[in-house]
Amino acid sequence: MSVILNMHRRLTVSMAESTTAVGHNELAALKFVALEGARSEPIKISCSGLSDRLDASSQTASRRLQRLETAGYLDRDVVTDGQWVSLTEKGEIALHKEYTQYQEIFEDSSSVVELTGTVTSGMGEGRHYISLSGYMEQFRERLGYEPFPGTLNIDLDDDSTRTRAAVSSLTGIRIDGWEDEERTFGPATCYPAEIILTAQTAETAHIIVPERTHHDETQLEVIAPERLRDSLDLTDGQRLTVQLKPSEWVYHNERRSQLSWIMDEYEQRDNTQPTISQIWIRTPILTRVLLVWIRQLMCMLNRVIPSPLQ
Repeated sequence: MSVILNMHRRLTVSMAESTTAVGHNELAALKFVALEGARSEPIKISCSGLSDRLDASSQTASRRLQRLETAGYLDRDVVTDGQWVSLTEKGEIALHKEYTQYQEIFEDSSSVVELTGTVTSGMGEGRHYISLSGYMEQFRERLGYEPFPGTLNIDLDDDSTRTRAAVSSLTGIRIDGWEDEERTFGPATCYPAEIILTAQTAETAHIIVPERTHHDETQLEVIAPERLRDSLDLTDGQRLTVQLKPSEWVYHNERRSQLSWIMDEYEQRDNTQPTISQIWIRTPILTRVLLVWIRQLMCMLNRVIPSPLQ
């Protein structure tokens, strides 16, 4: 009996997922209605017309629209001779993410993402969370610096709110979640960025995107080694540009920042250069595994291939 109940439960979940899941087919339908003008205003379409464009049956076209509506990608009003549909903000962000991925394929991979907005005051929560030891240790190791205990909050303009979908397609730096005796703290992702004003630039900064946050897509939180309000003389309402780095810059500078921080830490501690073993301890585990594997491979080759001097 329990086996039958489990099978029924899995079948029910599977059926629910099949009616709400948004995949490539649903995104194709979303792209069609956007091309027809649903991004700017509601448009009237029929399932038969949509089915012709998607090379599918009318029933299949109808189900795809239902899934998009259920997932919050479009608003739909069914009438007797068709239906009125329009893209939601969530649907527009999904299409922008697709657009960004095609940009990576066909355009220069060194291009950057630019977001513009205005400085605003936050609720002060960033000061508390940034200074927690479970996060601060990872910031030092993975970003290469200790952030000022607080975040710079930026309200994005409308165009940048839509462009923000491109951020998730960039290579970020993972900050793991952790827990203490009282509670758990969620993970976050940091994206290297520059903060640009008319005459000043903060070259070392990161957009931080917590997995759990009360901020919506219209707001950014930025961390940096110094208090950006002081170093850039910022006030609420002031406009600025946040320029995100390409993935190649992220990889090389993350590695360089980690080694630089290790060197600085030991020089400040006892004014001596760190030993190889000390650097090895602070090296990321995957890098260590790779180096050990290369060393073992070289030893095997030395045993298999005789030396010409022998």
